[in-house]
Amino acid sequence: MQICQELSLPNMGCGTWAWGNRLLWGYDESMDDQLQAVFNLCVSNGVTLFDTGDSYGTGRLNGRSESLLGRFSREYLGSGKENICIATKLAAYPWRWTRQSMVSACKSSAKRLGKNVDLVQMHWSTANYAPWQERGLLDGLADLYEQGLVKGVGLSNYGPKQLKRVHQRFAERGVPIATLQVQYSLLSTYPVTELEVKDVCDQLGIKLIAYSPLALGLLTGKYSQKGPFPKGIRGLLFRQMLPGISPLLASLREVAQSRNKTMSQVSINWCICKGAIPIPGAKSVEQAKENIGALGWELNSGEIAELDQAAASADKKMVQNIFQTR
Repeated sequence: MQICQELSLPNMGCGTWAWGNRLLWGYDESMDDQLQAVFNLCVSNGVTLFDTGDSYGTGRLNGRSESLLGRFSREYLGSGKENICIATKLAAYPWRWTRQSMVSACKSSAKRLGKNVDLVQMHWSTANYAPWQERGLLDGLADLYEQGLVKGVGLSNYGPKQLKRVHQRFAERGVPIATLQVQYSLLSTYPVTELEVKDVCDQLGIKLIAYSPLALGLLTGKYSQKGPFPKGIRGLLFRQMLPGISPLLASLREVAQSRNKTMSQVSINWCICKGAIPIPGAKSVEQAKENIGALGWELNSGEIAELDQAAASADKKMVQNIFQTR
């Protein structure tokens, strides 16, 4: 386990964007028993970090992910319960611009969870479009730590320039930044290779969390150019992306076969080998088991170099989050 302030962070977490999202992931309440089984399986296998957000859940189900996590963590009685870390991200909504609005938002998340948030994160920076808004939000984030309402604070979708600025601001108040979360996978190396954000995190003692390590499912090997494709927006993306990433998928498949692992497991393990904590999502016990299979072994340097080269030569890359800053 890696100790980060008061937080115990495992080598891999579980993303819960899909837990309540009907639009992109087809959630409905009938899935809740399966999701509880996913939660239980993860914790019992040492995957104790669960990443959520107060914006997760579509329509009337807004906040559903947090509510489910609160219920599941209360009802879980197995090993590893004491290590459960619920990390939520507070959205930089236009109507949130005061420090008190962030404190209130975190208290609302805590109410849905039935406990204090362990790790609170700024979901995105407003620096790209409303830099004036960010001052109050960051002050509120630091207030949460100072008031003992959270064990740690983190950022999401920040590049090194903005990260250094916030780190200095927080250091003046004695508030450490525990984590930085960015989109990072074999199809989204931009934050690390071009922005060099991992180097800055290492210098500042910040742990990097990799969201979308399977590129919304493109790196699982479960989809081909001939289809069938996922429904909705993901299907459109897959039609565009798959033809240009065939060489990368071929390299992934070759490494996976030689290791007797799946392509998903290799993709997740690659993130771990790069020093990040990947947070792949799981909607079923089968997906959770597959994700857990990425733990307990490591790709060798030759395999990593082969995958790096294939990723660099891919014709298509994942679109970067529009809120990602430099």
